[in-house]
Amino acid sequence: MMNLTAKDLDVLSHLLTGEEMACKKARVYANTLTDVALAEEMERISQAHAARFQALYQMIGGSK
Repeated sequence: MMNLTAKDLDVLSHLLTGEEMACKKARVYANTLTDVALAEEMERISQAHAARFQALYQMIGGSK
């Protein structure tokens, strides 16, 4: 784990929350859209947000 300040942890917490929300919303859209191409794009976007969430989480010492 890196030596993170309280401010760093606060910023990372906000980023984690944003990535988690964006991932969930994109998944909902992917499951709701009837256009297959758009649904697939939303799933890719969801996966990208999930990957960023995981990278941020590991910065604070979280495990996979």
